[in-house]
Amino acid sequence: MSVLGEPANLTFDLREIPFSTRGSWLNLSPVTALHTRTDAVHLVSHRNGMHAVLRLEPIRDAQVCAATWTASPSVLGWRAGQGVVEATFDGPDALLLRGVGLGLQLSDAADGLTPFTGTYLFADALDDTPTFTSYETGRRYRVTSRLGAIDIQGAEALGVASRTVVLGGDGMPWEATVEEIGTAAVPISSGRSFDEVAAAQTSAFTAFVDAIAPWRDDRTPAAELAGYVLWSATVAPEGFMKRESVLMSKHWMDKLWSWDHCFNALALAPGLTELAVDQFLAPFDHQDASGALPDSITHSEVLRNYVKPPIHGWALRRLRATAARPLTRAELEEIHDRLTAWTRFWLDYRRRPGHVLPYYQHGNDSGWDNSTTFDKDRLIESPDLAGFLALQLEVLADLSAELGRPATQWTHARDELLQALLEQLWTGEEFVAVGARSGQRSTSSSLLNLLPLVLGERLPEEVRSSMVAHLLDHLTDHGPATEPVSSPHYESDGYWRGPIWAPSTALIEDGLRASGFTEVADIVNARFRALCEQSGFAENFDAVTGDGLRDRAYTWTAAVYLMFAADFVRRSA
Repeated sequence: MSVLGEPANLTFDLREIPFSTRGSWLNLSPVTALHTRTDAVHLVSHRNGMHAVLRLEPIRDAQVCAATWTASPSVLGWRAGQGVVEATFDGPDALLLRGVGLGLQLSDAADGLTPFTGTYLFADALDDTPTFTSYETGRRYRVTSRLGAIDIQGAEALGVASRTVVLGGDGMPWEATVEEIGTAAVPISSGRSFDEVAAAQTSAFTAFVDAIAPWRDDRTPAAELAGYVLWSATVAPEGFMKRESVLMSKHWMDKLWSWDHCFNALALAPGLTELAVDQFLAPFDHQDASGALPDSITHSEVLRNYVKPPIHGWALRRLRATAARPLTRAELEEIHDRLTAWTRFWLDYRRRPGHVLPYYQHGNDSGWDNSTTFDKDRLIESPDLAGFLALQLEVLADLSAELGRPATQWTHARDELLQALLEQLWTGEEFVAVGARSGQRSTSSSLLNLLPLVLGERLPEEVRSSMVAHLLDHLTDHGPATEPVSSPHYESDGYWRGPIWAPSTALIEDGLRASGFTEVADIVNARFRALCEQSGFAENFDAVTGDGLRDRAYTWTAAVYLMFAADFVRRSA
């Protein structure tokens, strides 16, 4: 047995990127919780949150043994000496396993059971099939032998106990499936061999990456891995997810926040327009009566205590410019109505009486949770918010006119907002935020205050030039730090107080191009691509060393890499 080849023989570090497949709510990974990495691979479910359900360990002579891991988009392997165990996904809800020279022990990840927590193991009286049931996920995990020995230990045990199913281990070849099921299901019977199932996985991934990155070559060496991060983090519609959706990660950041989806949509649009439109619209499925989008969505919860910034007009314009096909009238009408309500939310519910500028209620609303812009006040009229909303009003005006709807109100609101942005938040040298209640100016050291660059030539030339001069204070060898390294507030792992992030980099790069500073934009583009090629697709990066920080398989990071790489290849043609 051997791991099948992938495009360009793609492999990845399982400690950084989980092994999964498009449409699945499952993955295999040693990462089992927030910042928690174990020594063993676990079957992890993202239904009802992130839960490690089973621990998978190779065995020899009835003992757990040390093994090395190899991971590719279609096959995960354990190797110890001449022995090997391999796993592949046979559809979104089932793992196909096989081994020779090694067995595999499947164990309750918690080793404990109470009336309300833990995993229970029993052999079903119907057919003696071993089945784990999990309180945390609300699902069952059925183990079916296809070939070779299977042994059950700890069946029907309560409380603290060892609950295991052992596959093989006698030196003979074995095969089995592990399925995540509900209360009952017909046993899986695909009729395909392990090699056929793995080959189908390879074909599915290859078709995906060929669709979204047909331009990839030696100049974009991380494109296939970026494609895998997106492909493997995509889940089928279920629970509160009404559409096929790309999660931020299949580590602990297993949510869809109401601005990250825009970057994933932009990476998908050039080759998979339908999937891109679904990403764009996913949070709008939970838009409330005020027009607000939720802060985040998971399989089993929708949070509404915060919102996220209105970058959706900016994203829609880019999506339409790069999409593989024109959006249909039905798609545009739905987007128009959703975007109208979202825009009205900011105009009707987030402006202090008598004020033109909208305000955030907390850093979380901006997506920049702990940015220094919020140090003096939490409720602020912020330059980035005004810039995003002005762009969204312009895009909405254009879309309204295209669909034969009234557009003048949006154009007027845009012009009024742009005027207020310059008159109230521009000091003559830089943009600042102002407390919505206090009226006091915020610190101006955060990169957040430079995001009005996305307005491009809608801003006076002297304003743009001054902003770019300030941007250079943020620019490190790896890209724009969210707080200048020289700032007394800088923290190397300070979330939005120093590290480099994909969304801020994407918005700054686009703003530089819109503002006529293409050479600086090219530098930002090249440094971010090199950063990802060096350090992968982490949630964020140390601005000085370039090391990846926090969650290491973040889809918006992969998405921005793909956006930048595609633009780079096009410009180089």
